[in-house]
Amino acid sequence: MFDGIGFMELLLIGILGLVVLGPERLPTAVRSISSWIRAMKKMANSVKDELEQELKIEQLHSDLKNAESQGLKNLSPELQDSIDQLKEAAQSVNRPYQVEDVPAAKDTTPAKETSTTETSSTTSANSDKPNG
Repeated sequence: MFDGIGFMELLLIGILGLVVLGPERLPTAVRSISSWIRAMKKMANSVKDELEQELKIEQLHSDLKNAESQGLKNLSPELQDSIDQLKEAAQSVNRPYQVEDVPAAKDTTPAKETSTTETSSTTSANSDKPNG
């Protein structure tokens, strides 16, 4: 981070900060400056990660277009890897929406029936009461 600044320059900045700000406010100023630098680094890293993700998506998109133009046959290994990645991504998106196994669904069905019978009995009990 401080490639162009040596030890003597840092020492001079520290002494000037001590003289200008004083011993009471210098630690607070150093903490706030370090938090600003940390926030800027975090923001720069998030922008970099976002750009890398967008470039990867663009590469996958262009690979998919190339694979479609070749009719998804006799693909190069790079194109086949891209197609496999896209298939895995599609499967991971669809997983939360898949229906669970049938035996598990049968186990929950009686519970639903009991709750509907309880609800119907409470509604019939409420209908017997006079309004008002």
